[in-house]
Amino acid sequence: MQLPIVFPVDNAASKGTVILSKADSGRYYVLTINSPPDNRLTPEMCLTLAHALDVLEDSFLTGEKLPLVTTSSIQKFYSNGLDLELARSTPGFWDNALYPLFKRFLEYPTPCIAMINGHAFAGGFMLSMCHDYRIMNPSRGFLCLNELEFGAPLTSPMSAIFRFKLTPAAYQKSVLEATRFTADTAIAHNIVDAKGSLSDVDEFIKARNIGMFAESPAYGQLKSEMWREIINYCDTPFAEEEARIENNIHREGERKKARAQMRAKM
Repeated sequence: MQLPIVFPVDNAASKGTVILSKADSGRYYVLTINSPPDNRLTPEMCLTLAHALDVLEDSFLTGEKLPLVTTSSIQKFYSNGLDLELARSTPGFWDNALYPLFKRFLEYPTPCIAMINGHAFAGGFMLSMCHDYRIMNPSRGFLCLNELEFGAPLTSPMSAIFRFKLTPAAYQKSVLEATRFTADTAIAHNIVDAKGSLSDVDEFIKARNIGMFAESPAYGQLKSEMWREIINYCDTPFAEEEARIENNIHREGERKKARAQMRAKM
């Protein structure tokens, strides 16, 4: 098996490719997402990314253990997140596609660097946070958790990614203010590690000795322990999570009804 390898993403919901290659410098592998117009994390895209990670681990990391960089061939977008209606209507999407992909990056046995070349909204922001490092384009794109704007609650795994990886202040600004972080503000809030483009990744890896650390056989195990709370949330069946959300909605409805009854008696 030789690089590059093109993995097709082709169904009614999303068309495109995921390309696994090796940087010209030879210092890292690259997963390039290309699913116009905005690299949505459809079921097929999640499964294709997971398959590419499996191929990389089984066929290449065993011979040459290098860091992995993910990026996009679409200049405007790293990923614009989920197709929410499709996600909700696809049986098993959360348990079999999205959460396993998050978990795979969280415990992947080599350093993972998200090269955020454009916008990363909602699920795209979450995916980048599942990496070990983030480099962000200084001249294009926002990081934004905009569920507040379209009225979607965060599930426990989604919220945990930010709760355990960000400071409380950055977590609040992300979740309760839907802040659109530029590269500069993301660095100020310790969300990303550096500004730059794909051409700057070599220097970033060299400056932090990431290539040397990638060779450690304990790398994946260290990550699994570091992020075990998030991983445990990802392992929780979505049916339980859905029941929790519905129960919260029901309880709030009952509280409102009780308050209305009390006001009626006054």
